[in-house]
Amino acid sequence: MTSPSQGLVSQSAVELRRLIGDKSISPVELLDACIHQIEKLNPAVNAIAATCFDAARRSARAAEQDVMNGKELGLLHGLPLGVKDVEDTARLLTTYGSPMARSNVPSRDTVLVERLRSAGAILVAKTNVSELGTGANTQNPVWGATANPFNLRLGVGGSSGGSAVTLACDMLPVCTGSDTGGSLRIPASNCGVVGFRPSPGLVPNRRRALGWAPISVAGPMGRDVADAALQLAAIAGKYAEDPLSYAVDAEDFALLPRVDLETLRVGYTEDFDCCDVDENIRKTFRARVNELSRIVRTCEPLALNLGDVHGCFDVIRAENFVANLHAAYERDPSALGSKVRADYEQGAEMSLADCAWAQAEQTRIFRRFQSAFSRFDVVITPTTPVTPFPWREVHPLIVEGNPQENYYRWLALTYVVTLTRHPALSLPCGIDNEGMPFSLQIIGPYHGDIKTLAISRALERVFSSSPALCRPRPDLRSLERPNAALKLDVTAPPDFEPFGSDTTG
Repeated sequence: MTSPSQGLVSQSAVELRRLIGDKSISPVELLDACIHQIEKLNPAVNAIAATCFDAARRSARAAEQDVMNGKELGLLHGLPLGVKDVEDTARLLTTYGSPMARSNVPSRDTVLVERLRSAGAILVAKTNVSELGTGANTQNPVWGATANPFNLRLGVGGSSGGSAVTLACDMLPVCTGSDTGGSLRIPASNCGVVGFRPSPGLVPNRRRALGWAPISVAGPMGRDVADAALQLAAIAGKYAEDPLSYAVDAEDFALLPRVDLETLRVGYTEDFDCCDVDENIRKTFRARVNELSRIVRTCEPLALNLGDVHGCFDVIRAENFVANLHAAYERDPSALGSKVRADYEQGAEMSLADCAWAQAEQTRIFRRFQSAFSRFDVVITPTTPVTPFPWREVHPLIVEGNPQENYYRWLALTYVVTLTRHPALSLPCGIDNEGMPFSLQIIGPYHGDIKTLAISRALERVFSSSPALCRPRPDLRSLERPNAALKLDVTAPPDFEPFGSDTTG
């Protein structure tokens, strides 16, 4: 039997914001329900890192008073928020999943968090990540590993896995993420939620050491497209400290236009002709393409000669590693994990000629990719080439029978899109043949973020009416059993107290 609090926390962020606005629920009531859900389920999945429950309760009481006093309310007023633990949060422990930041309590929010708070969101917790956000996994030496709520033996990908699991488990209605090679899209796919990689600069980001580099972006996650778009409406727009940022009418994202699917032209590819994809994922994708072809105007295969996407991504990724980690490496290389340290050292050995070639190759890839959008409104692919794998495995060693030359090569389906600078969304679309969540990667035209979201929302509505295509949900009751909790290898930060107590520092 579903408890009243369970029914409340499972509502969408859009619906919860409406209920707060018309005084049907209180921000205090919602926060208490979310904290109860965290305390009940997080021991099984380990998605939540540092918490600030006491400060959140104070903020919720103030938010409740604003509602009662008839004040103008922000887009996210009263909604409990989880922030990926690579974003600085004032007075709340921010570790980046790295031992060198185990006791780091920032004095200032990042611009992303500033905007979320200004929109009325109530910071409750940080969500788990991979060490320094590297690699598509969610485990680190500070907080340990995050488990998949659909199968606790399996992982969630990453690096925004804590946010994806938090949403899938109804622990918080609003969560943030970030994405370089797929860190928003892959964990969203593995957990049956929505992850949106926006166009570089749409969401300002002052964490990048290379301010002009478009490879890494911050972006929203949500239980559905409308929730992701609502968060985007609160965080998008120009910011003086980010040279890539640009002005938009951000609230347009909260009012997505209707899309007539009968006019939609869809191009599809299983692998961009250059990515390894397991056969079971290919079969699932083909079945989804067959279903999709019945509801859109055209759904046709797409062939692209994109050039050396793998070598290009290797160099551009390495450039950013060197820029972001130079000071930490010079100070104490041993403070970095072996994988991160090796990435830095590989990048430091690259030449100016390597970097110039990669920048030119990315330009060629971008231009070739534009040809697809002269014929199609969106391009679709699988989001991930493999079904979720055990969380103790940091990455798959073999995909489609091919050994992977490094720990991130299996991300090619998503990092190809990163190189093109196009917006892309991971949209839940039933389950694969292993019974795990499956998602389509919806890729929109250059700077076509609203169009990408609107088309994804239209597809989501159709999928929701089909038992085979609708968003899968984990059995949350099974996570409440005492024997559900994994024996995770986790070492808590100094003076850390577990869930329910303030860890603001």
